Amino acid sequence: MADPNSTLKEIGTELRPAPPGHEHGSLTAWIQDLVFTVDHKKLGFLYIGAAWTFFVAGGIMASLIRTQIAVPNNHLLDGETFNQMITMHGTTMIFFFAMMMVFGLINYIVPLQIGARDMAFPRLNAFSFWATFFGGVFLFLSYIFGPGLYGMGAAPDASWFAIAPLTSRAFSPGNNIDFWSLGLLVSGVGSITGGVNVMVTIFCYRTKGMTLYRMPLFTWLSLVTMFLIIMFMPPLSAAQIMLVLERFFGAKFFEAQAGGSPVLWQHFFWIFGHPEVYILVLPAFGVISEVVPVFSRKPIFGYPMMVAATVMIGFISAGVWAHHMFTIGMDSFSVTFFAFATFVIAIPTGIKIFNWLGTMYGGKIRLEVPMLFCIAFLFQFLIAGLTGIMLGCAPFDWQLNDSYFVIAHFHYVIVGGIVFAVFAGFYYWFPKPTGRMLDKRLGLWHFWIFTIGFHLTFDPQHFLGFLGMPRRIYTYQEGRGWEFLNMISTIGAFLQGIGAIIFIVNMIYSARKGKIAGDDPWDAWTLEWMTSSPPPEYNFEHLPEVRSRRPLWDLKHPEDPDWKFE
Repeated sequence: MADPNSTLKEIGTELRPAPPGHEHGSLTAWIQDLVFTVDHKKLGFLYIGAAWTFFVAGGIMASLIRTQIAVPNNHLLDGETFNQMITMHGTTMIFFFAMMMVFGLINYIVPLQIGARDMAFPRLNAFSFWATFFGGVFLFLSYIFGPGLYGMGAAPDASWFAIAPLTSRAFSPGNNIDFWSLGLLVSGVGSITGGVNVMVTIFCYRTKGMTLYRMPLFTWLSLVTMFLIIMFMPPLSAAQIMLVLERFFGAKFFEAQAGGSPVLWQHFFWIFGHPEVYILVLPAFGVISEVVPVFSRKPIFGYPMMVAATVMIGFISAGVWAHHMFTIGMDSFSVTFFAFATFVIAIPTGIKIFNWLGTMYGGKIRLEVPMLFCIAFLFQFLIAGLTGIMLGCAPFDWQLNDSYFVIAHFHYVIVGGIVFAVFAGFYYWFPKPTGRMLDKRLGLWHFWIFTIGFHLTFDPQHFLGFLGMPRRIYTYQEGRGWEFLNMISTIGAFLQGIGAIIFIVNMIYSARKGKIAGDDPWDAWTLEWMTSSPPPEYNFEHLPEVRSRRPLWDLKHPEDPDWKFE
């Protein structure tokens, strides 16, 4: 084997000996290495590890929320504590689990998929992680310092999208909302800088022959995701600055009695908040687009249309935010426009679903654990899309807005879609950083328990919405017909928790004692499987050259012309 230094010298880099004290592999050295690393793979680990930590915290909050609503007239939590729980649960899961998981997967996988040594700006990459992470830590410090001088409240309590005027000093006199706004402002800086870094890396650091038309779909969807982050995170950051100015310096942006407008906050938040759904779901689409072809033993059906649909979603997502605001009294033209945009964005999403099904049709499907999660994703995301179209119809939305039907729809997107795709991606890519396979038996237990728990949790909530149960209520009276469905939903939530625990145990066990995977355990065809498992610090001993969309297959089966796609 050639000396790696000889290859690295060609690009102005060479391997250096470890600093003193690192050669013995001590815990201190390991921690120092993680804290000061600029390697995209280790930063991907940090993103993912932090995301799972926040996931556990958000899951505990969800369990407390569901326990409180399981039976009528429950007093496990009082109203104020319940408001804090729903605010922290939503904020944690959206901004500090899902967002960090997206950046973790993209950080680890994209440079490998495009044949790059690292991200374009390694130090900026480290800054992006630490800014995002400390934003989350700062948010949770509200439990310690939230009461402040006012002695009221602890964690933020104005819901995860901070409903004005509940964010004003009159309704939230403690420091809790300040922790929310400043924490999200800091994490937003990390997301924006991370988005710039990923875009530059994809545009400028692709290996020879890796044209845009040959990029893996996960990389394509990551590129559009970063475009959305750069476009729509700044409005949220601007809104956070306005909220800070209002609370600390007396500005009156959102207080109606002082000439401000609570509706202005909604526009600022939702112009970010709905593209945020696609910021999270497009990488999930990318995972599905990588896993389904490999386990169907077919190339993705309709690659050009998949790319076009991705770009369409990116553009149309800029014009759908106000369907969250149908009940505020918009004029009929605005309602019609945003309802129409909501229907139109379903078209490229439907194209993707048909392309995935077309890829599976006639293929030699292997029902490994990653593929099972993909199949569940397809079914659940279809339901999420259909209920989204229902809510996009303004008269229907007027009836069910702020009911549990909306909760069910949203969690079908986030959990039934994004979380299931994340699980598929973990079972698929886990061998790459660890060199070991996740245990299949534990994986099957995880899949079935989590899937059953998911449907027990969120299917009844559609019917609770039809029965008139509002969201954000901490208790209710008997005799409304909600008791049985709420109990079933709570049982399902605990089943999901059990499934998540099995998955965490599987990761810890398999990382140490799992079956040795080899470099390419799935017989895949993208470049991340071309290097060793785990990859070296410099990723590739020799930078690969790409001649098709399936570069690794070209090397393994040069005699098979059916797999060559330009």
